[in-house]
Order: sequence, then C-alpha cells, then structure tokens
Amino acid sequence: MARANRHFLSGYLWHITHRCHKKEFLLKLVKDRQRLLYWLFEAKKRYGLCILNYIITSNHIHLLVSDKKCAHDCIPKSIQLIAGRTGQEYNQRKKRKGAFWEDRYHATAVQNNKHLIQCINYIDMNMVRAGVVGHPDQWKQSGYNEIQNPRKRYGLINHNYLMKLLEFNDYDALKDTHNQWVNDALKQTHKKDLKWTQSIAVGDKLFIEKTKKLLGDKANGRQTVNSEAGYELKETQKPYGNTVNKKNEFENKFYWDLGFG
Repeated sequence: MARANRHFLSGYLWHITHRCHKKEFLLKLVKDRQRLLYWLFEAKKRYGLCILNYIITSNHIHLLVSDKKCAHDCIPKSIQLIAGRTGQEYNQRKKRKGAFWEDRYHATAVQNNKHLIQCINYIDMNMVRAGVVGHPDQWKQSGYNEIQNPRKRYGLINHNYLMKLLEFNDYDALKDTHNQWVNDALKQTHKKDLKWTQSIAVGDKLFIEKTKKLLGDKANGRQTVNSEAGYELKETQKPYGNTVNKKNEFENKFYWDLGFG
C-alpha cells in the first residue's frame, strides 16, 4: 500500500480518519484529547494546515482539511506531527510500549459541493451515531462547537475559508445553517456511511473521473461506484493487516479500513 503523499493531489479537500491501535480507547481521557488538539494547533501554526472540521473521539479522529496556501507536503507532515507526538506523550506518561495508532490513516478526497456538507455533517454526528451523546454540542473536542462558538485564542478552524467554500458572506448565516444541518440529521436514523472509510474520492461523476485521471497509474484497480448520494472512487484491495514497519511507525499512509466511525 502506497504512502499517502504519493497519492496527494494539490488543491483537494481531504477527509482523514486515523484510529488507535487495535481500536483501543487510548483517547478516553479528556486530557489526552486536549493534547491531541494542542498538536493539531501546532500543525496549523508550523505547516499552515487549513482545518475545516474535526472531532477527537475516544479511539479515533476525523479531520477535514485542505492544502490551501501551504506546502505540498503540509498534510502528511501535519498528521505525522499529531500522531507521533500524541503517541509519544501517552506512552511516556503511562510507561507504555508499542504502537499508539494503526500504522495507516485513511484519506478521502471530497468535492466542494453537497458532498462537503455531507462530510461536515458526518463528522459532527460521529458521537451521536455512536450513542455516546444526544447532540454534537455535548462532545467538547469537536469542530461543531468551534463553528458555533469560534475561539478567540487557539482556534483551529479556518472560518473564512469554510465560509468561502460554502458560499456564505455572513458568519451568523453559516452558524444558523450549520446548526440546522445537525437538527435535520438528529431526526434521521444514525448509521455509518462507508463511503468515508472505503473511498479514495467522493463527488459527482466528473469529479471522480478527474480524480482518477490525475491519479494515473495509481488509480488502476479502483472502481467508480454510483449510489443515491453520488459517485465514489473505491479501493478494491483488501486492507493491510497490523504489520507495522517499526522504523516508520508514524509514517503517513492511506489505510483502507471499515472500522472507523
């Protein structure tokens, strides 16, 4: 399985998921989730990572990011920093040895249209879907709370770019609409949407064809799948097992896995 930066396409929006080793609840303590948020802020400061939404759960993370106005490798460098430092700090404090994360993360390219809205909503609803909370605002380490109540210090989300992508000129309108998306979702059946964990790209047919063309030979073996929600470019290979290259334990790689929420 190739490294993520070999599949990197500049100018795309990416939904990234990364889970703890063997699905362990290594982020169950608030202080550990807060430390991960600290390193996410450091990635934003050091590499210019453009963050559009996120949630840190007890055993995995979701990030919606862009390479807007940053170096071509800012996303893989950011994930390496976040994963590496979070795992190192946890292991040192617990006097623990071994991997903190699964050796690969999963990344899905997201088209900037209704699919971006679906992705934002999917991230917001993660802990509701898991039955942990009744509303996204009850899980504090989430982008939902930051969109609804922007931080004056140590903010993570690039609100201006999010407004631009969603075509809002007024921030109050963004907040109200964003909140309405959640209210609408709360009235529906909560279930996992596997396109965010099985697909290389999600969008309309033209977007998928463009992505596949840009990937070139790297798109060989990928399937274009049509569903009611749109099109997906799916990985057909089976996911790798738990074999980890110890030298590159926190390298950034795609991980095609069905276990993410």
